[in-house]
Amino acid sequence: MNALVTGGGGFLGGAIVRLLVARGDRVRSLSRRRYSELDALGVEQVQGDVADLSATEAAVAGCDVVFHVAAKAGVWGAYADYHRANVIGTQNVLSACRKRGVRRLVYTSSPSVVFDGRDLEGVDESTPYPKHYEAAYPKTKAEAERLVLAANGPDLATVALRPHLIWGPGDNHLLPRILERGRAGRLRRIGRANKLIDSIYIDNAADAHVSAADRLAPGSTVAGKVYFLSNGEPIPLWDLINRILATEGVPPVTRTVPVWLAYTTGCLLETASTMLGCRDEPPMTRFLARELTTAHWFNIGAARRDLGYEPKVSIAEGLRQLKVRTTV
Repeated sequence: MNALVTGGGGFLGGAIVRLLVARGDRVRSLSRRRYSELDALGVEQVQGDVADLSATEAAVAGCDVVFHVAAKAGVWGAYADYHRANVIGTQNVLSACRKRGVRRLVYTSSPSVVFDGRDLEGVDESTPYPKHYEAAYPKTKAEAERLVLAANGPDLATVALRPHLIWGPGDNHLLPRILERGRAGRLRRIGRANKLIDSIYIDNAADAHVSAADRLAPGSTVAGKVYFLSNGEPIPLWDLINRILATEGVPPVTRTVPVWLAYTTGCLLETASTMLGCRDEPPMTRFLARELTTAHWFNIGAARRDLGYEPKVSIAEGLRQLKVRTTV
């Protein structure tokens, strides 16, 4: 098939591109800059921003399916920046798909769209959106997810996937931050609870996206639906963090700060950053404090049933791969 991957040079986007190329699909990427690794794969690259409608329409032309992965991630920043990338960008992708006659759209969402600050334990896709968000990222991802699901119809089939904490070799967001802070001795456990969380290895996340595309068509079982994705192996948060640190010989996190102190610090740092006009993410925010002190694990039965999804790489094997590649 002819596939477009928005954000094809990113961590997840790149993994989806590699999987598609390996099985013989023709792949195009829409990214803001050019990537030599995509050139090496023979991937056609369109340089542009999903917030630019004309660039998005040009990238979509001639494609059978679009994987809309590009997004602005993070736990801090101006709402307008997140809205431009995540909401306007998604509106442009939907508009371009309709104009160019694309029949399938696979959208990368996030479990954070249903996070209300409390534990999410074994929840499924019936969990409602919260009335309030403490960060622009989950709020704008929820807005975009609603747009995608509402767009599903006889001419364009859409599906939204919610992978949780994607990690693995090549990660340029989550793992580098954990390892950098761990080496500097700046990681602290928040509170004494060690809540269960889900995560997903990068290869499993990419495989689920391609499986969704293969099963997606107007009127199909998966059309218009949303699916949680994970490895299906919930483990205590700080156990996972310490196992990740161990892959590079970094000592485990043992020091603890009270929950109230982390949340208050986050509030103060957000206020100070706003007043000073800082664009860099504070080391702690209210949203991050709640994320690190609550459970996040999901029922992935629907993905197994409808997408034929089965995690092929376990957490233990993923950590082994991580250690091997960092050693090399």
